[in-house]
Amino acid sequence: MLELRPSCENCNTPLPPNSTDAKICSYECTFCKDCVDDILQNICPNCGGGFCNRPIRPVNNRKNNNNLEHDPASTKVVYSPVNIEEHKVFSREMSKILPCDR
Repeated sequence: MLELRPSCENCNTPLPPNSTDAKICSYECTFCKDCVDDILQNICPNCGGGFCNRPIRPVNNRKNNNNLEHDPASTKVVYSPVNIEEHKVFSREMSKILPCDR
């Protein structure tokens, strides 16, 4: 079950469960679209993977209690601003490799 973390790990911008600006890597590291595009260049600073849009969990119970009421979003904030200079070094070589090949 995805945690649906409440904010961007880098800038702490709120990312509610219905946010279309939330991006996640395969480890659920969560960042806003602006940080992924403008700072991280689609390279996760924690694992080196790429990002995709975070799915939106249904609000209403349409089937089998698969909804926010039954499976609420996380309230745990993971705030760990990225050191931009370190990330540039970390991502220098990876930026030449497609996310599916990293």
